[in-house]
Amino acid sequence: MSFFAILCALLIEQVRPLAYHNPVYAGVLAWTRWTSRNFDAGKPHHGWVAWFLAVMVPTLLSLAIYWLLVLTLGLPFAMIWSAALLYVTLGFRQFSHHFTGIRDALDEGDEALARSLLAHWRRVDAADLPRSEVVRHVIEYSVVAAHRHVFGVLAWFSILAAIGLGPAGAVFYRMSEFVSRYWAHKHNASVQPSSAWVQLAAARAWHVIDWLPARITALGFAVVGSFEEAIDCWRNDAKRFPNENDGVILAATSGAVNVRLGGGTLGSLAAVDPLARAEAGDSFARMQGLGGSGSTPGREPEPAHLRSVVGLVWRSVVMWMVLLALLTLARLLG
Repeated sequence: MSFFAILCALLIEQVRPLAYHNPVYAGVLAWTRWTSRNFDAGKPHHGWVAWFLAVMVPTLLSLAIYWLLVLTLGLPFAMIWSAALLYVTLGFRQFSHHFTGIRDALDEGDEALARSLLAHWRRVDAADLPRSEVVRHVIEYSVVAAHRHVFGVLAWFSILAAIGLGPAGAVFYRMSEFVSRYWAHKHNASVQPSSAWVQLAAARAWHVIDWLPARITALGFAVVGSFEEAIDCWRNDAKRFPNENDGVILAATSGAVNVRLGGGTLGSLAAVDPLARAEAGDSFARMQGLGGSGSTPGREPEPAHLRSVVGLVWRSVVMWMVLLALLTLARLLG
């Protein structure tokens, strides 16, 4: 059932991508705000209480509805529920339009437009970036976004679905990721900023939750890319990036497609829309920057590498789906 739910969600998302401003994300934002506003009282244990409520209540609610459908209407309706939740938590189209726009601008030689699109996407100051640095940042942001919107969700969904927890893994992963990003940027808010304790709780929880999925993603990139170079870069260069989990993914990507990644970070721009600021992600998270000390080995980034990264990501998706299909077939036959 997991395989069919994922397949349906991916196909629907390709045909009708979820709009940027939609009721689901608005509800998630409102819920995250409510938990921090009512339970962030500035004490260490309050951070964990706020995190638990923000993440676990939606997770447990999704699980309860799943089992209610299983017990009352049967597995087909439970699969529809899983596919619906995967549709809002999983998918390329939630970020790929930014990547496509920048790639097309670079292909047409319009570097000014590419910088403008990058600045709009990540809320960063890209005005003075040379062409190679634009490509590098696009690759880094896109690979991390692909992991968090696709491969990380797939990993947690598949693991928990295998033990009968339905779509709870997908909700758990995406809520953990969003809460970590939103509270990290909200520390600069002029009205009721998030305390250091909720930021620390969310960051620590997110680091643990993303540890295994990040390494699964990196291993997948190595398998479908240049394996030896990816593993070598993973072992030797992952620590160049401040965020350990992101560093593993970026180092593996660097080796898999032979491109130089890492280096200086970009300064952030202000964004009025809180959801847009949260979606900008690591630009506002002090503990989740992509920049680091030095760069990985590899060729200078160029637009051709963008196509290589797209191929790498899609081959990884195909590998995931083949593995899930084989496991589903083995379970049906067994």
